[in-house]
Amino acid sequence: MAAKRKPDEVKPGAAWMNTFSDLMNLLLCFFVLLFSMSSVDAQKFELIAASFSQNFSIFTGGATSIGEGLLVSNGISQLNELDQYMNSMGYSSEKEEEDAKDEFDKVEEEQLKESEQLAEKIEESIEEEKMSKEVDIDFTSQYVSLTLNGALLFDSGSDTIKEEAYPILDKIGVILQKYAQSLIEIEGHTDNVPIHNAFFENNNELSSARALSVFDYLLETTNIDPALIKHSGRGEYVPITDNASVEGRAKNRRVEIKIYHTLSTY
Repeated sequence: MAAKRKPDEVKPGAAWMNTFSDLMNLLLCFFVLLFSMSSVDAQKFELIAASFSQNFSIFTGGATSIGEGLLVSNGISQLNELDQYMNSMGYSSEKEEEDAKDEFDKVEEEQLKESEQLAEKIEESIEEEKMSKEVDIDFTSQYVSLTLNGALLFDSGSDTIKEEAYPILDKIGVILQKYAQSLIEIEGHTDNVPIHNAFFENNNELSSARALSVFDYLLETTNIDPALIKHSGRGEYVPITDNASVEGRAKNRRVEIKIYHTLSTY
């Protein structure tokens, strides 16, 4: 009688451990990729994917290494060090925000310096023309503003420029031709006292009409490119002082000419 063959002996753990290790490694990669995809920054995701491709090594038996360190297999995990590793690779959102803020501050500082230099040149011209009492100069990081009192330019409730204001606007036109290399914005402003006459229904219409009058005058008397000038009426909504007093209302009735410089982001 032929001897019966014994079944092959299966050694515990020899068959399933490798499969289990591979499965765990794939799950790890899957969840890390899900984490990276939660960001809307497509460029950052591509960089992270490339980093995974270069820094994850799959070994025989399913062992995986993240960067230089312990293997993620056989119960040993590096997940606690993953955040530190990602930061070391340059994917820290907090750092990116700080870098962006530093860059913004640097740009704003350059813009402010440009405005200050332009304001100094214009102020010299204003003083040479003896217009310091008629024109107030101010500046922001985006522009230099020339403010003319409304009573100097117009009669009450009117958008017709006074003849005695022509010489002042002529001198301002020369300054604009000399220094304005970008956008020029003319804004009309009023106080908060309601107006209603045969020509204007409200302060919005009056302020717009006054800005347009200065706009038309400058186009007629200078060679400034019309594409570089725009006008708008702001009504009573952007006061520079309280409207409670007569003096305050007088200051709020004004025309502002904003001269943007070449670094402006208007």
